Amino acid sequence: MAAERIISTEGRTPPSEYFRYEAGKLQAERASLERIASDHGTPSYVYSGSSIDAAFKRVDAALASVPHFVAYAVKANSNLAVLRRLQRLGAGADIVSGGELARALRAGFTSDRIVFSGVGKTDPEIRAALEADVRAIHVESTQELDAAE
Repeated sequence: MAAERIISTEGRTPPSEYFRYEAGKLQAERASLERIASDHGTPSYVYSGSSIDAAFKRVDAALASVPHFVAYAVKANSNLAVLRRLQRLGAGADIVSGGELARALRAGFTSDRIVFSGVGKTDPEIRAALEADVRAIHVESTQELDAAE
């Protein structure tokens, strides 16, 4: 098996306080990405918990002067650790399918913190959302409205 070729992006990546080069090696919150790749193989997905926290807090703070509800789009990243982290920060979950409903509940979101959006919801998915007593179902058609009755 040929050795993997590592291409450096040093000097070509946007500045970040969570991901940065130290001594020519890319670090994620001071953890060596080279070491993670060596220990776990590639591809490996590495997230910065501090970066997730900071991004959520910036959005929440920007809306602090008005009543608001920040719901994370589960379709953006359904990793349970990421979802659990956002749930602990106070986020809600914006779901688009029955599978995402199950994932949001598994991550610890309570039903009153889940909104069901998106087009093409099936009748069984709408029934599951109603049975789970989600905060809201955003209907996109008269057919979805009929199924929600």
